[in-house]
Amino acid sequence: MRHPFAWVGHPWVMTRKVDRVDSSSGNQGSSIQAGLGGRYASALFDLAVEARAVDRVEQSLTAVRDALAASRDFAALAASPVIARGQAVKAVLATADELGLDPTTRSFLGVLAENRRLSALPKIIRAFRAMAAQHRGETTAEVTSAHPLSPEQVDELKQQLRRRVGREVTVDLAVDPQILGGLVVRIGSQMIDSSIRTRLNALASAMKG
Repeated sequence: MRHPFAWVGHPWVMTRKVDRVDSSSGNQGSSIQAGLGGRYASALFDLAVEARAVDRVEQSLTAVRDALAASRDFAALAASPVIARGQAVKAVLATADELGLDPTTRSFLGVLAENRRLSALPKIIRAFRAMAAQHRGETTAEVTSAHPLSPEQVDELKQQLRRRVGREVTVDLAVDPQILGGLVVRIGSQMIDSSIRTRLNALASAMKG
């Protein structure tokens, strides 16, 4: 099968497989794939499966997600619609090298930069992680906590969620101090919310009658 990413002189170009992502009009039969971010993630996942590199790509995407959270410069690069394509490609590839990303993910970031789709990275990463978990026979839980969880807390959470859903669970962690304690867990369309803010909002609504 023809490699979906190719280097043809400069800059990055998309070949047939991923070139259809921007022109594709909708749901491809999976809620994970719905939307532009999901379709890019699906194209990357197909390539990762072919290369037997799903775990490596997932690890690289996790590093990208952490870098977006830690670096204002990288986050600004991803969000800016005005940075010249060539400059964006050069900057994102330099970041990929600094993070030690695998070649597939590095190439993919170059494609996103060339197509001005770096702003879709958070959605792409979430969708890819969900696909990877599904590929392994796992369920993905999006977990938001008021403070970072320790490894022991993450392990305990995984065990509780595994008992609840009856299968292995991969957790996608995020921190949001505004939830005022507790956890917000989303598994697919199911929301499990024990945060103080949600309980206060529910109480306020009840008092309004």
